[in-house]
Amino acid sequence: MTAELTSPLFTPLTVRGVTVPNRTVMAPMGRQFAQAHVPHPDAPAYYRRRIEGGVGLVITEATGVDHPLSADNGGTPYMHGEAALAGWAAVVEAVHAAGGLIFPQLFHQGMLHGGGTPDEAVDSLRPSGTIGTPGATSFATHYIERARLPTRPMTEEEIADAIAAYARSVRNAVTLGFDGIALHGAHGYLIDGFLWGASNQRTDRWGGDVAQRTAFAVEVIKAVRAEMPEHMPLVFRFSQHKSSNYDARTTESPQELERMLGPIVDAGVDLLDASIRRFWQPAYEGSLMNLAGWAKKVTGKPVIAVGSVGLGFTASDTFMKTGSEQADDNIALLMERFNAGEFDMIAIGRSLISDPDYVGKLRRGEAPTRFSRDHLSTLV
Repeated sequence: MTAELTSPLFTPLTVRGVTVPNRTVMAPMGRQFAQAHVPHPDAPAYYRRRIEGGVGLVITEATGVDHPLSADNGGTPYMHGEAALAGWAAVVEAVHAAGGLIFPQLFHQGMLHGGGTPDEAVDSLRPSGTIGTPGATSFATHYIERARLPTRPMTEEEIADAIAAYARSVRNAVTLGFDGIALHGAHGYLIDGFLWGASNQRTDRWGGDVAQRTAFAVEVIKAVRAEMPEHMPLVFRFSQHKSSNYDARTTESPQELERMLGPIVDAGVDLLDASIRRFWQPAYEGSLMNLAGWAKKVTGKPVIAVGSVGLGFTASDTFMKTGSEQADDNIALLMERFNAGEFDMIAIGRSLISDPDYVGKLRRGEAPTRFSRDHLSTLV
């Protein structure tokens, strides 16, 4: 790896009214270090160190919106409540003091509420009363067995309450001084539960074909956009795979992807974040282009790619503790795809856990500290 190879990453990108100094993103990673849903006291320094290490934009760990079923585990922070907001205020202050930009990733666990506390019977919000088709997962087997049992679909009142919860939390984030907002619409959580046909079998205005299933996402986007200043960017994360089924697919073709993302973009999204397990993974048969590339092609919007940067194993391998922990010199491949215009930004996850200066080392052409699962036990 050389500094010349990675230099194209270190150019600015303006999204709506915010200019990101380079094309690297700290990927949202749930670290489970929050205390009773309040960001850990070390969180400000944790995020600040990644900015000091050269990251262009920090997207925080998934953070529960202002709804009682948004996050099951106290290790997941909230974006509501006096203590949690004070914790996030300290994070924003630390990142800004280092000259950085930070967006909170807001989510609701939806039909997968309970996966983080598998030994407890908990309620969940499900578009159709099902978690869809189960598959390969890092969730506990006994949780999946319980979650497969059907429940009732969400009511109109519950849908309205959930949409309002997103809006309230965005209002909180804006007040705290975050630079943009990221919505988690992937991995089978609430928004994605409506997008995926296997988990959304409704026959009312919230269900139907791939375009009609975007209705909930569209209403959330409209509601949060109404709480945001005009200059503030809105990021939307989407995926094929689900936390309960790594082999799931929300769309089967670029045409279906366009029908899904079109209404979402039209509602007010500025930047699309395609969650991919490997950044080089083809999205559809007949093309090597990844999901981010296809999203850019069908919408014209800038996109973020992600997935196993500098690593030879996926995040699911990490959490399921399968396979080796080998590094992978895939930066040349990354730059080949970036230089071809397949994506506009690259999000880096696990490599940044072990090495806060990972991006700086990319820029200087230096060898980074190798990721190890052992580093998941500390917040440094």
